[in-house]
Amino acid sequence: MKNIPKITRVQLKTDHKNESILFGLVSTEPDYKLSLAINKKLSISLKNVTPVMLGDDPGSQISFSRFTYINVAHDISYSLISNRSGKNFLLKKLLNVDYIFQIIDPEGVYTSESVTAIMREIESVNAVFNIDLLTFKDQNLHHLTQ
Repeated sequence: MKNIPKITRVQLKTDHKNESILFGLVSTEPDYKLSLAINKKLSISLKNVTPVMLGDDPGSQISFSRFTYINVAHDISYSLISNRSGKNFLLKKLLNVDYIFQIIDPEGVYTSESVTAIMREIESVNAVFNIDLLTFKDQNLHHLTQ
């Protein structure tokens, strides 16, 4: 018989915690003013980028504004996305939310509690809601988590 080498299996331990933290913000301010207030509070630089587009046909697409900043040093990404476009909503289950604030934080620098406290300190933010990605279901959620 041939000498068959023994196969060794190695189990890699992975941390299955979600890197993305989502918040619903209620604010009457326009997106650019809210992004400036968040920039000031978090010492970041959110900039207007390509909007989130919904719809298959180019003529019937709905756009939701998006402001993004990537902190390369800490590998953290921040996004402020409008939840409203006219009478349409990006996340239809959150009709009372005006903006979605997303932090992608693989190193775990931020906790949802700390960000909620920071957002509540911003004068133009009327309410902050933590959106639990494990329990929240919406057909358009994949536009935020891709």
